[in-house]
Amino acid sequence: MSILNESLSGRISAIGGTERQTDENAGAPFDGQSYVRGSTREQLAYVTIPQMLRDTVSRFGPRDAVVFSEQDVRLSYYDFDRQVDELAAGLLALGLEKGDRLGIWSPNRYEWVLTQFATARIGIILVNINPAYRLSELEYALNKVSCKALILAPSFKSSDYVGMIRALAPELETAKPGRLNAVKLPYLKIVAVMGAPAVQGMYAFDELRRLGGPAQLLRLSAIDKTLSPDDAINIQFTSGTTGKPKGATLSHYNIVNNARFVTDRIDFTENDRLAIPVPLYHCFGMVMGVLGCVSKGAAMIFPGEAFDPVRTLDVLDKERCTAVYGVPTMFVAMLQDMENKPRNLSALRTGIMAGAPCPVEVMRKVQSQMNMHEVTICYGMTETSPVSFQSFTHDPLDKRCETVGRIHPHLEVKIVDAEGQIVPVGSSGELCTRGYSVMKGYWEDQDKTAESIHDGWMKTGDLAHFDDEGFCSIVGRVKDMIIRGGENIYPREIEEFLITHPKIAEVQVFGVPDERYGEEVCAWITLPPGVELGEEDVRDFCKGQIAHYKVPRYVRVVSEFPMTVTGKAQKFVMRKTMEDELATS
Repeated sequence: MSILNESLSGRISAIGGTERQTDENAGAPFDGQSYVRGSTREQLAYVTIPQMLRDTVSRFGPRDAVVFSEQDVRLSYYDFDRQVDELAAGLLALGLEKGDRLGIWSPNRYEWVLTQFATARIGIILVNINPAYRLSELEYALNKVSCKALILAPSFKSSDYVGMIRALAPELETAKPGRLNAVKLPYLKIVAVMGAPAVQGMYAFDELRRLGGPAQLLRLSAIDKTLSPDDAINIQFTSGTTGKPKGATLSHYNIVNNARFVTDRIDFTENDRLAIPVPLYHCFGMVMGVLGCVSKGAAMIFPGEAFDPVRTLDVLDKERCTAVYGVPTMFVAMLQDMENKPRNLSALRTGIMAGAPCPVEVMRKVQSQMNMHEVTICYGMTETSPVSFQSFTHDPLDKRCETVGRIHPHLEVKIVDAEGQIVPVGSSGELCTRGYSVMKGYWEDQDKTAESIHDGWMKTGDLAHFDDEGFCSIVGRVKDMIIRGGENIYPREIEEFLITHPKIAEVQVFGVPDERYGEEVCAWITLPPGVELGEEDVRDFCKGQIAHYKVPRYVRVVSEFPMTVTGKAQKFVMRKTMEDELATS
């Protein structure tokens, strides 16, 4: 018996135990009211990420753990575990300690996954930084959570990460590695760059793995005893309608258990091989993907740094993947490429489609043409680690497309009206979640935390309703969030950035329908008298300062906004006007 199972004897049978819920205990509404509670048949695991990895290594050590096709990396769980300890020892040698924050700014690379586990090994809080972030967003994120260290890729697509960090911290040009003192980034001391020779003022990533010696390796077991499943271990930035991004703070307990239950519902075992083309910086990749695989001893297969339909399909074929994750637009792109070049996907059986509603026709093609008869749908939010609802592999096609499935184990969900009262089944209201998955809070922001969490209930801001069987349908958003290709975009954040333009008087940002991405960003602006500003001027102002997916595709200069009698802008009127304009263009 493994160390983990000995320590948890009597509490969980094994960290990788499969839930295999039946319809009867999936969580039907209580007494005709919109309140559901998930099964408690499978116990929660009160363990840390290092404990989960150690248990998996003890049971499945020789099996494939991680494959990065583009980087030609293939490691067993035994080998991966050794490299995790090497990097953890190196981080200790740098002077990093439990509770310190380390940012990671990179597309999907092996170093990302290795850093995820090495930081958890010694209690360092990993801070996920969106690869699309630009200067102002990076500066804000690093300072908001007082990042002491940053690990970054050299570049990705149009992003020169090294150039951007140098722009924010020109002091790197004269600093010794590990001894940065930057005016704009006062907390940041250590910068390391992946896959490249050392850059002035920075470590090369491979150096970090060689810094630790016997003394640091001996400290690992002692540190392990100080770690608690309730410790914060991950910070993910999520924007809000009230302005700047907030740092959703997640614990080992939050994300270990959510990863287990997500992969339970697709019947994962150590024999599965999951293709992960979704980004690691998001819960979809790092929790549902990476931690989900580790919870079962399954193999994580990464086709490349970012999603590419050709490369993903080639890897599905070559690696005999049994599952793949993606948003609907990814599956549409793969289906289109399959028409030109069929692949052998006979090993595929399941996966997860999330991030946006799935059209029924797309689901049918995914099942018939990609052999994914057991694909499921998920719903959740970063603040709930992330998944709260998921369909079962045997649910009817219409339920998998028209709803987001049924409640996850050990969670409670209610749907309430504007006064906070639970509504009857079939009625719409705001969806609220309570249970193990709710975040610890927003990093050093008690006010925003208190606005979002009441008596343990996380207010999602989404409008939803239940049917009699407990299937949940998301019907709208209390907030004006835009979902573009699976990316959550909050208009207020873009509005606050655009209003800094000296020629813009007022701005309103909202989403408009788009066939490819689901929604696109549209900005209406007003100008001071006598001032002129072109649409391209607005977009140029955004480039390099905010993420590319937040840059408005449509910009309209208007004389005034439609307003209510109380002076509030009517975005629904603006949206309808744009929809009519785009339909006739």
